[in-house]
Amino acid sequence: FSAAEKKSSDLSNDIPTFNVENLQSNMKIIYYNWTFLFIIGGVIARILGFTSLTGFILYFLIMAITSAGLMAKSGFSTHSYFDSWNRAVLDGFFSGLMSFVLFWTFAYDIVHIF
Repeated sequence: FSAAEKKSSDLSNDIPTFNVENLQSNMKIIYYNWTFLFIIGGVIARILGFTSLTGFILYFLIMAITSAGLMAKSGFSTHSYFDSWNRAVLDGFFSGLMSFVLFWTFAYDIVHIF
C-alpha cells in the first residue's frame, strides 16, 4: 500500500455506518416506551395527589430513570444503536411532557369531577 491508499482506507473505516431501518426501529421503541411511562406517570402523579411543582419533579424523575435505563440497556454505547446520545435521551422531552400533563389532568378530572 502506498501512503495515499492507506490514508483513504483509514478514513473510510472512521466514518460510522448506520442501518436506517434499525435506527428508526430503535427510535420507535423508545418513543413507545416513553409515551407509555409518561401516561402511567401522569396518572400516578394524580393518584398520589401531586400538584404543580411536585408533579413536574415526578416527570423529570421518570425521564431520568428511563434515560438511565436506556443507557444501561445499550451498554452505555449509544453510538452503536443511535446516531447521537442526545437524540436517544432527550428527543421525546416535550412530546412526553405533553402526554404526562394530558393524563395528569385527565386523571384529575376523572377522580374529582365524576
